[in-house]
Amino acid sequence: MRYIEPHGHMVSRTTDDYLAMATAGCEAVCEPAFWAGFDRSSADGFYDYFCQLTEHEPKRAAKFGLQHYTWLCINPKESEDVALADHVLAVIPPLLERPNVLGIGEIGLNKNSRNEITVLEKHVDIAARHDQLILVHTPHLEDKFKGTRLIIDVLKNDQRIKPERCIIDHVEEHTVKMVKDAGFWAGMTLYPESKCTPARAIDILDIYGMDQIWMNSACDWGISVPLAVPRAALEMRKRGYAEDQIDQMIYRNPIKFMSQSPKFKLNLQ
Repeated sequence: MRYIEPHGHMVSRTTDDYLAMATAGCEAVCEPAFWAGFDRSSADGFYDYFCQLTEHEPKRAAKFGLQHYTWLCINPKESEDVALADHVLAVIPPLLERPNVLGIGEIGLNKNSRNEITVLEKHVDIAARHDQLILVHTPHLEDKFKGTRLIIDVLKNDQRIKPERCIIDHVEEHTVKMVKDAGFWAGMTLYPESKCTPARAIDILDIYGMDQIWMNSACDWGISVPLAVPRAALEMRKRGYAEDQIDQMIYRNPIKFMSQSPKFKLNLQ
C-alpha cells in the first residue's frame, strides 16, 4: 500500500507516529497551520510556528523517508482578534517562497462570526494575489452546514479564485454535495469520535464517487489516529473496491490536487 497523508498536524505527534506512517506506506505528509491548543498572543509566536513548519518539521520527517509540505495562515480559532490577525497576515507573504509551502491553510470558520469571515476574506485575498492553493477548515457539527455555505460564498465572491484549486476539508454527509456541486475539492477527515469514521467515509464514496475528494487523518494533539488513511483503505478493500480504486483515493487524488503547486514533487526512486 502507498498513500499520502494530505492533512496531518505533525508538530503535535511523536517520532513514533512518523515511523508508523512510513512503515504503513506513507510517502509524504502535508501539514496545514493549526491551533496550538491555546490562543497565541502575538505575531511573533505565529512566526516561530511558521518557522517550525518550514524549517524544523521537514527535517524531522526526512529522518523517516517522508517528504513534508505545509500551508500557512492564522487559523479560524484565533481569527476573532482582527488586529492580531492583520499582524500575522503581514508576515506570511515572504514565507510563501519557502520550498515546502503549498498555499494558504487551514483557513475557514470556527463560530461563523463576522470577524472570522473578515479574516477569511483577507486570507483569500493573499492566496489570490500570490497564486496559492487554498485549504479550508469547516466548523464542527452544530455550525458545519451554515459555515460551509458561508465559506463557499466567500470563495465564490472573489472572481480570482478557481474552485479546483481549493479543498474544503472536514466534509460530512450533509455538506459534501454542496462542496462538490460548487466545483471545489472535498476533504474527509477520519476521526474516531467526530467528523468521519472510515465506515462513514466509504459510505460517502459509495454515494458521491471518488472525483475531487481525498481522505486525511488531521492527526493533532487531540483524540486522533495518524494511521486513519490506511485503515480507511482496508475498509475500502472490505467493501469490494479494487486496488486501483484504493490507490486513486489515498494516493493519486491528493497528488492530483497538490501537484497544482509546482513545489509538490515526490522524490521517488
